[in-house]
Amino acid sequence: MESVNIEKLLEAYFEGNTTLNEEVILRTYFTEKEVEPQFQMYAPLFAGLKAAKQEVATKEPVLPESLGINRSWWYGIAASAAIVVLVAGFMFSRPSITAQEQEALTAFNESKKAMLILSENFNKGTGHLAIVNEFNNTKNRILK
Repeated sequence: MESVNIEKLLEAYFEGNTTLNEEVILRTYFTEKEVEPQFQMYAPLFAGLKAAKQEVATKEPVLPESLGINRSWWYGIAASAAIVVLVAGFMFSRPSITAQEQEALTAFNESKKAMLILSENFNKGTGHLAIVNEFNNTKNRILK
């Protein structure tokens, strides 16, 4: 009966669904009791976990504190320089219109105005043509 319980606990353990109490049961089983042959392959895992839990660090880690303040100051300078370069690049890369391009643009606008006037007058003329077309239709009906 105990082997069925251990097998279920192992499945839950490897799926990450065990509670802390269940993990204690597994560690106790694999480190203090005689392990059944079918579970013998898991014994080194739990023995290693027990050994890792008993390890104690002998050296105190030393963290440099002044490096963080210095680094953030340099990051600020680098960000400011990047912004200045981007703004300067944007200001100096604006396309400027040369005198020849300005003259061509003015000529284009004048031509556009002339075409609009021509279009308006042409549309007025087509109104008179409708009257002439009606006259031709009436003439053709009478002469037939």
